[in-house]
Amino acid sequence: MNPTFLNHPKPLLTAMLICETPDLAIGRIRNALCDGAEAFCLQAEWLKPEYQNPEVYEQLIREMRDRPCYVTNYRGRNNGDTPDEVLAEGLLTWAKYGATLCDVPGDHYCKHPMQLTDDPEAIRKQMELIDKLHAQGAEVLMSSHIFTFTPAEKVLEVALEQKRRGADVVKIVTGADTMEQQLENLRITNLLKEELGIPFLFLSGGQCSLHRRLGIHLGCCMVLCTIEHDANSSFPQPMLRIMKSVRDDMGF
Repeated sequence: MNPTFLNHPKPLLTAMLICETPDLAIGRIRNALCDGAEAFCLQAEWLKPEYQNPEVYEQLIREMRDRPCYVTNYRGRNNGDTPDEVLAEGLLTWAKYGATLCDVPGDHYCKHPMQLTDDPEAIRKQMELIDKLHAQGAEVLMSSHIFTFTPAEKVLEVALEQKRRGADVVKIVTGADTMEQQLENLRITNLLKEELGIPFLFLSGGQCSLHRRLGIHLGCCMVLCTIEHDANSSFPQPMLRIMKSVRDDMGF
């Protein structure tokens, strides 16, 4: 059976890989497997250009030992000013060489402040890209990184539009700087579970961290974790070994 991010009985403990070299990524993968990682998210935009090739992709995915692999190929970082069309080809290459879940940003082909373009031509091209990824056997996540607190109606609107464009998994990142906003984000998580009908990942940045830890008990299909907090990690992401306990031992 091929790896998948869909239809798991528990939210997947997904280890993030923010690495400029294959050697660093391989070390992170091996350590994460020892800590119980069930999936990986490799942020390909961090790889140096000389390592963005099929041989490296195959090598890294082999190291994951049949765990599903979620790949981003965002603008910036070591991708610099690479056009979206080229980034899309990179995603298709990752799909060809074993990536399970490919991340198509909601403003791919036309930048938008809420990372969900309303440009008809860009939307058409996104849906065409999603069809191509599906044809190669990949699953597709669409992401919208909003980064500020967003009311429930708008979050649901974004999620339903991502679903309409063909996403298998919805990802939305908002914000929470007060306890009231954080509690509302927990309620919105449950709303998405009731209304959306496909797997989703709803996160929030900002000063409050409870949402990232409890979202898996309210409907999120995975949790993005780090195996350590250092220069090659994202500090808002919780530790893998802690989230394994949160998921399995809380009795929620």
